[in-house]
Amino acid sequence: MAFNEVDLKRIEKAAELFFAKHRPPAHIRSQLDYEYQVTGQSVELLKVRPRWDSPSEIMKRPFAKATYVRSQNYWKVYWMRGNLKWSPYEISEAKTIDVFFAIVGADKLGCFFG
Repeated sequence: MAFNEVDLKRIEKAAELFFAKHRPPAHIRSQLDYEYQVTGQSVELLKVRPRWDSPSEIMKRPFAKATYVRSQNYWKVYWMRGNLKWSPYEISEAKTIDVFFAIVGADKLGCFFG
């Protein structure tokens, strides 16, 4: 079941707060930026940058994901490994979407931002 309008607004507000703190400076956003997308029961954070061999093409690559488990009322936290597969993060559960963004922002293991 997809998110309702209240959930989508909560996700949007949490994302705005996260990007206000972690988004690259304005002068380099043409080379690296972040955005999010909601797909089904998941929220993915994406790196947006020009393709290295064709700078006119823009690539969007996911690097963090939270999937809402409605029956348990928590978010499962994942990070994108080098093999392009999602793996559970060490702190694999977040009670709210705000906690998910805080986990990604802290990036204690260097999985999200390197």
